Amino acid sequence: MSTLFDSVRVGRYTLPNRLVMAPMTRSRAQFDGMPGELAATYYAQRASLGLIVSEGTQPSDDGQGYLATPGIYTDAHVAGWKKSTDAVHAKGGHIFIQLMHAGRMSHPDNTPHQSQSVAPSAIAPCTGMFTAKGMQDIPVPRALSTEDVRQTVADFAFAARRAVEAGADGVEIHGANAYLIQQFFAPSANTRTDEYGGSIENRARFAIEIAQAIAKEIGADRTAIRLSPGTTMWGIDEGAEGSDLYRYLVAELDKLGLAYLHIMHLGNDPLLADIRKLWKGALMLNRPGRQREQVGSDVASGLAELESYGVMILANPDFVERLQTGAPMNEANRDAFYGGTAEGYTDYPTLREAQSI
Repeated sequence: MSTLFDSVRVGRYTLPNRLVMAPMTRSRAQFDGMPGELAATYYAQRASLGLIVSEGTQPSDDGQGYLATPGIYTDAHVAGWKKSTDAVHAKGGHIFIQLMHAGRMSHPDNTPHQSQSVAPSAIAPCTGMFTAKGMQDIPVPRALSTEDVRQTVADFAFAARRAVEAGADGVEIHGANAYLIQQFFAPSANTRTDEYGGSIENRARFAIEIAQAIAKEIGADRTAIRLSPGTTMWGIDEGAEGSDLYRYLVAELDKLGLAYLHIMHLGNDPLLADIRKLWKGALMLNRPGRQREQVGSDVASGLAELESYGVMILANPDFVERLQTGAPMNEANRDAFYGGTAEGYTDYPTLREAQSI
């Protein structure tokens, strides 16, 4: 039986343990997409984890959804991210940059080019978005042309190359949480009539092509993907065929030999069991709201090779040590999740720091 503290092979890397920092938007980047001044400190503090998955990082101007999120497609972005990857590696850690295209979950005021957002179809998510002017309704997006879709695939591959140039150990494709890739999965957001809409195979095509393009660009063993089957947030409805789409998608992705598959599990246990059978590589599970006493159970049962956590790791940079020793955990400062300064970002004390106070 494996434990969280056993090493594990993931892609081309051997990780020292099976604990992973889940991607978390922190909205502390500069307006031009440069990572914030404290990002290197923030990530290096958590380098004892087996793997860090960065905050969602846009692969293009069109990909930005929220205020103050980082990019990874310009020379300046590469230089900015290299500070974080160097800092993590200096502590013996590993970091994948998550590539996140927000699609229709965006507002023109939040993007560098101030342009209409893009999506599979011209259907608004019917929700608001925080901007520098406060909350505003998200406008109807522009439907991507077939050629636009292919260019977006190329944008992802280019961003993956730039991430590796910035020193990242690999990239995780964000195919979850109602952003662009999942928008293609859902009939409520995708009414296309070309090869990217309609059938299960067509709605999964965009995700598969992105994974193929990135694997070709940087190697499948440095490429991963995150999925959240059954998400219903922001107008996403994957319909009666939703589970079948994921069975098809996972089977196709498995053929590529990716580094890992990251599943945000929302309770569909039969589907998760099928995914485990279909996926031959490393499986990472994230269960929102999981309590401390449940940490490690998916690895121990053999259901997953890796477990990812967000808020607990955010509040406890020495999460691994606290688990190993049974020490109490810091509570997260929820008022400081997004934007701001070092407060709620790099000021959480480690056990040793707390003992020295």
